[in-house]
Amino acid sequence: MPLRSRLPFVVLGVEERQQLLQWSLEYRAGCALALRARIILNCLDGRSNREVAQRLGVTTQTVGKWRRRFVTARLRGLLDQPRSGAPRSISDAIVESVLVKTLYEQPPDGARWSSRRLAAALGISQRAVVRIWHTFNLRPSGVDMALLPPE
Repeated sequence: MPLRSRLPFVVLGVEERQQLLQWSLEYRAGCALALRARIILNCLDGRSNREVAQRLGVTTQTVGKWRRRFVTARLRGLLDQPRSGAPRSISDAIVESVLVKTLYEQPPDGARWSSRRLAAALGISQRAVVRIWHTFNLRPSGVDMALLPPE
């Protein structure tokens, strides 16, 4: 009889089960958190990593990784960890000022804001303005971009 490695036993509380069910129903394309939640939910009935992997179409290593993380860090272990790289160079205050000027103010000549004009007014790069606009799906030079009334 082959030796079977001991799998970490997965036990859930009521709140954890509800959170995992909620995450597992996320239908956004490529939602990694939903897959991780489904992995843990499939591990509940004492299934092996191989069984869970076959059911979900992932590798046994993937199942083992998320099972271990869940057992050691619970729900927090399924969330994305901070990654290496340069820290953000644009603060929340700058992002807010770009949005406020774009949505609530007009440039001095009364025309629409261009990325170059707004960048010069705020002292940031034109590319930073464009990235912020793309992130918030703004197109100030597009047709019918009316200013919002001040709050």
